[in-house]
Amino acid sequence: MGISFSTALSALSATSTAIDVTGNNLANMDTDGFKASTVSFHDLVTQSLGAGLSETQVGFGVGAPVTLTEFTQGATETTNNPLDAAITGDGFFVVTDANGDVEYTRGGNFQVDQAGNLETATGQILQGWMAGADGTVTSNGPIGDITVPTGTIKSPQQTSQFSFDLNLDADATAGTTFSTAIQVYDSLGSAHTLTATFTATGTPGQWNYSVSVPNADLTAPFTPVTGTLQFDSNGQLTSPAATDPSPQISITGFADGAADMTGATALTWNLYNGSAGDITQFASSSETSALSQNGSAAAQLDSVGIANGGGIVATYSDGTQQIVGQLAMATVRNPDSLVAVGDNNYRLSALSALPAVGVPGTGGRGQVLGGAVEQSTVDMATEFTNLIQYQSAYQASAKVITTVDQISQDTINMVQQ
Repeated sequence: MGISFSTALSALSATSTAIDVTGNNLANMDTDGFKASTVSFHDLVTQSLGAGLSETQVGFGVGAPVTLTEFTQGATETTNNPLDAAITGDGFFVVTDANGDVEYTRGGNFQVDQAGNLETATGQILQGWMAGADGTVTSNGPIGDITVPTGTIKSPQQTSQFSFDLNLDADATAGTTFSTAIQVYDSLGSAHTLTATFTATGTPGQWNYSVSVPNADLTAPFTPVTGTLQFDSNGQLTSPAATDPSPQISITGFADGAADMTGATALTWNLYNGSAGDITQFASSSETSALSQNGSAAAQLDSVGIANGGGIVATYSDGTQQIVGQLAMATVRNPDSLVAVGDNNYRLSALSALPAVGVPGTGGRGQVLGGAVEQSTVDMATEFTNLIQYQSAYQASAKVITTVDQISQDTINMVQQ
């Protein structure tokens, strides 16, 4: 009967472990990115009783259960935090702890620390790639800490190109003028109004133009840049042709001390979008439909958020956005081999395959949704069902012990008599 005691005790131990796992699942039912665990039982070696082979076999009970983490997809929930991110599909965010050790997580509720590092809710620093000086992200290099700009000013961008989309009235008489204006920016971010005036010459399809800058913006009077536009019978621009050099507007002597716009930095007036002219001459009123230029003033940082795809996007006070970083994502071929280390994080074990780190959405990696989190995969109904089952199994094993104990006591009493 000693075997009965040991088998029942093994069942009590295994069932207790299963109840612990179930309790942990229920405790993390609201933990973002948490993956529920299941318990797998297995029996111990059996012994054969009697002279015959395998005629009577009695097992030694149940072994310590194996706990398996189920990396199934959780539901995504939209949040009001622009720094939240959810993974849909395979993969993990890569983080480092205080000791610099690499860990992996599906939890996507991030925040920024005092140094500007993007970190998890429990303080692990998120890993990825930062944008270079030219604003591009190179993702084929080593990953590092993601540091977002805080309280910074975006440098101004000097205008180098501009264009007008407009129509000039084909019925205009000689001497009729039409003006349109656009703001361009110098190297210090100051805005200057560039005015283009078009004058009908009286020759069919021909207009003269004059481009000027306010003299108040300069240390010396500006000499307007002039030229002629020629349109064909269909109202399309023919001269200057699309293959001709674009008109150049050179500006020197800015009153604010900005760099001159001359030579390679002169303003280029784009008259064509590909082979199609931006300016037409139809029998319709002269009017401007669109303006375009590539400069910008200095701007204050308004906010930083994570966009779909894992890009770190900075939004500035002038409404412009700039990619300042990119989250890294790692995939492991056998994620069930990862070891949970707390804080909703995992580490590689001796059985884990080497992780493949890259940009979300590439190489079989899942996608990243900005402004959302992945919910826990714990199902309350399933866990309560398991809890009832394990409780019944525990009570049954306890009953075996009390029964064997009673039988043992009865046997002892019989011997003493």
